[in-house]
Amino acid sequence: MFKMAKKDIPNMLTLLGESMDVYAPVKKGKLTNFEDFTEGAELDIDTLKTVKSPKDFFLPQVENLFSATSQGKEINIEAKALRDKPFVIFGVRSCDVRAMEILDSVYLSEPVDKFYEARRENGIILSLACNEPGQTCFCTTFNIDPAHPNADGAMWVINDNIYIEARTEKGENLVKLISKFLQEGSKNEIVQSQTAIREKLNKLPYSDLSLDGLEGNQLLDLFDTPQWEELHKTCLACGICTFICPTCQCYDIKDYDTGGEVVRYRCWDSCMYSDFTLMAHGNIRNSQKERFRQRFMHKLVYHPDNNKGEISCVGCGRCVNKCPSSLNIVKVIKSLAVKCNV
Repeated sequence: MFKMAKKDIPNMLTLLGESMDVYAPVKKGKLTNFEDFTEGAELDIDTLKTVKSPKDFFLPQVENLFSATSQGKEINIEAKALRDKPFVIFGVRSCDVRAMEILDSVYLSEPVDKFYEARRENGIILSLACNEPGQTCFCTTFNIDPAHPNADGAMWVINDNIYIEARTEKGENLVKLISKFLQEGSKNEIVQSQTAIREKLNKLPYSDLSLDGLEGNQLLDLFDTPQWEELHKTCLACGICTFICPTCQCYDIKDYDTGGEVVRYRCWDSCMYSDFTLMAHGNIRNSQKERFRQRFMHKLVYHPDNNKGEISCVGCGRCVNKCPSSLNIVKVIKSLAVKCNV
């Protein structure tokens, strides 16, 4: 266990930037998101959650896969190079760390997504405990402990210091790089901080959110429940819930003709959109109710059925904060759980 002065964090990140790319919560105007940490950037580790999760660094919103050119009958294809340079993401919250593990279950399963795999192998994650959990947080529902974050290295801000504990070989190597800023720290202060955090978690509005009734073989009952008819009515199909969600994983693949070459790229897609899964014969989900149901059935039923019960939600609360219709997974869980317990 090590500690360093909180005021030294910018200098420490600058030092890391000499050997790798560094991303951290940066405040621009009123918004905080993970950005390149460069000289003059306003580091913000006090804001609980960034607007978007750090998912972008492993699954970019848009990325080129390959380009193709032709000369006569000869076609030349050039694949985009895989990530081969290390990078560190500083200050990731526990919910977003778990989200990456959920993405791993999708993109690192056979057939492995090589673009995602290369980024995961080169990425180093430093997580940060949540001193002040938010009113819309419900990560503990999924057995996530924001007082004891997982990652290559875990961090706690206590008074004017930040404590760092390496958890993996990547974390240990990174600690060596910044050793000049570090001194030995005591675990006692960490334990006291964790106790305080957990006391706050027990007082949050969603601290008693339960998944009871959603376990087991409920697929057909949940799929056919009339609750969907009422739940979907206020959905605007804007898709914001999918774009800020750290575990949403769907994408579309398209070709773009630049005039000199054809570029194949992929970009995030949303099950809330009417052209999602659109095929030559039409769409298999023609109503917004069906599309809405698909989103939540995937998170609460389909994904757990295929991944040893792991629900594809981490309780970050972003959808609770941002949905313009105040329609979110908490409301769905409560409605479905009630239905299943009747």
